[in-house]
Amino acid sequence: MNVKSTRKTAILVDGGYYRKRALNIWGLKSSAERANELYAYCMLHISKPDEPRDLYRIFYYDCPPMRGSVEHPLTKKNINFSTMSGTKWSDEFHKALLKKRKLAMRRGELAESQAYYYLKPEILSDVLSGKKPLTELTEDDFRLDVKQKGVDMRIGLDVASLAYGKHVDQIVLIAGDSDFIPVAKMARRSGIDFILDPMNQQIKQKLSEHIDGLETYTDFMSLTDK
Repeated sequence: MNVKSTRKTAILVDGGYYRKRALNIWGLKSSAERANELYAYCMLHISKPDEPRDLYRIFYYDCPPMRGSVEHPLTKKNINFSTMSGTKWSDEFHKALLKKRKLAMRRGELAESQAYYYLKPEILSDVLSGKKPLTELTEDDFRLDVKQKGVDMRIGLDVASLAYGKHVDQIVLIAGDSDFIPVAKMARRSGIDFILDPMNQQIKQKLSEHIDGLETYTDFMSLTDK
């Protein structure tokens, strides 16, 4: 009788990617609800596969919310993000996650000094085609762009530590960026089974060539939420 050995599994979550996909799939939720949802979703990677898995730890990677001020190009007003409802939501979301068992948070930084507003692509297209005159632009036609610093680096460092330290047999990465190819290759060279969960999003072929499998449970979560 063949008995499958239990795999020690680490789950790594690209926070920015998860939040964007979760909003698209399951809609708006309170900070506590989103934190509970994320934790439950991660645990599906332990309970659902046919092979036995034991959770080593969940690593969540994100940046603190924007707190500085940026001048809006249309109104020329300084927008203070420290007073925004989204900032409070993010703070409460992170606090709720930190209370979860076996969850470690890795924080990067926002390049706040380089933040700027740009026209949303669909609005820019309408302006260039003449469908929308410049005089009819509104504040909501613009989107803030602020780059994250250090998140990808922290994911890479943790993968290296997990792999070379032989702490786990398997890594599940919840992300969808092809920039993680070096991370996947490094883990696999160390004998780690590397699973990607893009949350039902199409991934580039070159990324699929460097992973050991795809897993996603968004459909299952959608069913249980009903």
